[in-house]
Amino acid sequence: MSKGRLPREGPGANSEVDVIVVGGAGHAGLPLALAFADKGLRVLIQDINAEALDLIRQGRLPAVEVGAQPLLDRALAHDRLAFSSDARDIPGTGAIIVTIGTPVDEFSNPSYASVQDCFDTLLPQLSEGQLIVLRSTVFPGTTDWIDQYLLQRGHKMKVAFCPERVVQGYALQEFRSMPQIVSGTTAEAEDAAAELFGLIAPEIVLVKPIEAEFAKLFNNAYRYIQFAAANQFYMIADSAGVDYSSILKAMTHNYPRAQGFPTPGFAAGPCLYKDTVQLAAFAQNQFSLGQAAMLVNEGLPIYLVRQMAEKWDLNELTVGLLGMAFKADVDDIRSSLSYKLKKLLVMRAKEVLTTDPLVTEDASILPLEQVVDRSDVLVLCTPHACYRDLNLKGKPLVDVWGFHSTARLLAKVDA
Repeated sequence: MSKGRLPREGPGANSEVDVIVVGGAGHAGLPLALAFADKGLRVLIQDINAEALDLIRQGRLPAVEVGAQPLLDRALAHDRLAFSSDARDIPGTGAIIVTIGTPVDEFSNPSYASVQDCFDTLLPQLSEGQLIVLRSTVFPGTTDWIDQYLLQRGHKMKVAFCPERVVQGYALQEFRSMPQIVSGTTAEAEDAAAELFGLIAPEIVLVKPIEAEFAKLFNNAYRYIQFAAANQFYMIADSAGVDYSSILKAMTHNYPRAQGFPTPGFAAGPCLYKDTVQLAAFAQNQFSLGQAAMLVNEGLPIYLVRQMAEKWDLNELTVGLLGMAFKADVDDIRSSLSYKLKKLLVMRAKEVLTTDPLVTEDASILPLEQVVDRSDVLVLCTPHACYRDLNLKGKPLVDVWGFHSTARLLAKVDA
């Protein structure tokens, strides 16, 4: 792996680096940076989030990631990490891995703007033949588009797409056990990316860039559709007055063809919905399965509020929401349906209180005990492990997940 020196004074100046992770302080970038550092490479973590960089430099993790702390401690102890919030600190050698988010626009169409802006910032730093790896989900054709975009501006690069497919919070575990899809716009780019990711992945799967792009989108859309099926079944059973958790147990118990059947619950976060939207846009809105899944999954909070309003006079009740992260045991609130539920309930309930043991960026979050004490009704939004044996103090619990061991879905208010 080629090495280079940072070209100007700044964080990490005069230090050799093998890999530059753009967006490296984020949920996708940091585990990757730590994984490469643990293989003995020196990594520049480049990110516009200076606060997150400071935390990492101090040996603290900015987000929940299982197994990351020992790797961070080792990387810092062996001086394998450099940090910068300035793109001018990116050297002209070493592999550049781009992990920035790729959002959809206000019309739910894929947006090239964030990717193009990122590469416009990188352009002055790039050297001929440098490896650039796109890591985030992209619209089909983006990898080849970036390759042409760079060529038109005088940069012949090794452009690769190696999609991230790990479960958030468990990336480091899955790097060691899961094959890595690798694609490149040229054979040289493919070989260089395969060599790099071969350091941290047990197996490399080689495909064309557009095949890799579709593989990532298809994976996420398929999961999203599976969750929609579970949520649709839940709503059908619940509308019939039946305990869906009992049905699910009967369906799956020692029945091999139902193993892995998902439980109902909020299907949210920064990837599944967005990637389903991108696939629908590419298919010119002829992706009926994906569009139906969006209606079901995004409609679950609406269904819950409607069911609660039929059962109780919400105007007279304080509702407590347990868990605001988008999924269990992480601290990430991006695209969390807990907040959609909160907005709906604010218009109906006397008061809405929120709590989450992991989320730190929401000033309205209250301590768990205070929310339980003050609420008339509780809703399990995110099934954090700490809620498993929660003392509800006699309060009714809305539990779509079938998670809580002692509660019954939409239990009656004590007279």
